[in-house]
Amino acid sequence: MPLTIDQLEQEAMRLSATSRAALAEKLVQSLDAVELDEVQKRWVAEALRRRDEVRSGRAKPIPGEQVLDEARRRAGR
Repeated sequence: MPLTIDQLEQEAMRLSATSRAALAEKLVQSLDAVELDEVQKRWVAEALRRRDEVRSGRAKPIPGEQVLDEARRRAGR
């Protein structure tokens, strides 16, 4: 039978500070991986949306160099 959150916490608190820090890092990394998957899914959806806008003519693509030139101009460089 799996441990409850409370039981797991009690067991974790028995670890040394170094071990608790290592455990905390692994837990945070596991959350980052889940979040990264969600972020990647959202970026793919956004890329597809933008592609469809360009293909349909609702949006006009601008060459990257033109965008950078404009950004530099606005930044005063």
